[in-house]
Amino acid sequence: MSQNVISFKDVSKTYGRQDILSAVNLCLAQGDYLALVGANGAGKTTLLKCLLDFTAISAGSITIFDEPQTMISARQRLAYLPERFTPPYYLTGKDFLVYMAGLYGEAYNPEQVEIMLAVLDLEPSALDKPVRQFSKGMSQKLGLAACLLSNRELLIMDEPMSGLDPKARACLKQYLLELKQQGKTLFFSTHLLADVEILCDKVAILHEGSIQFMGSPAECCQHFVTDDFEQAYLRCIGG
Repeated sequence: MSQNVISFKDVSKTYGRQDILSAVNLCLAQGDYLALVGANGAGKTTLLKCLLDFTAISAGSITIFDEPQTMISARQRLAYLPERFTPPYYLTGKDFLVYMAGLYGEAYNPEQVEIMLAVLDLEPSALDKPVRQFSKGMSQKLGLAACLLSNRELLIMDEPMSGLDPKARACLKQYLLELKQQGKTLFFSTHLLADVEILCDKVAILHEGSIQFMGSPAECCQHFVTDDFEQAYLRCIGG
């Protein structure tokens, strides 16, 4: 039986009188790819921030590799890409990747970097430019490169496809499928339902702070009596 890499048990998060998350229960097994989907404001980013202990939970418990998420050791085996990623403007592309490699305790390997840039369709010359000259898409690719070069077994990404052109999206999806064959575990938020069907074992539909469905995309279609995952999602959230 696969180990649960991430586990949420009755997790709630309140800001003032507003309930952002309510009694969230969610598990991610080792080697699985799980997408978190929901409308804007559903609580996806807050859920990820709670997971990473960027914000304290109001009730319940979260574990990563069977350790409380508040423990630094629980987060040592993961890499994270935040939403709307923006690298420090005063660094060059290479400076940023060297810096991130150091934070992850990895050696900067030019050959691996070159391979990763090719995967993400980012020109090698970008490494010599200050990131303040980067477009949104280039910045996103740089953040993805740092995350994927970390060699961590658990990847957590908030809207990883944001700002990517169609070619880069296709290349990233293919690479993520290859990582899955290597036993990596992925937890990411997205609005792109087609990517969920291609990449994921499971989908968690978050609506108004609660998990409304948890299972495979095919199970979601079966549950909501449709062959179309987009329609199943809309029926789930009452759209």
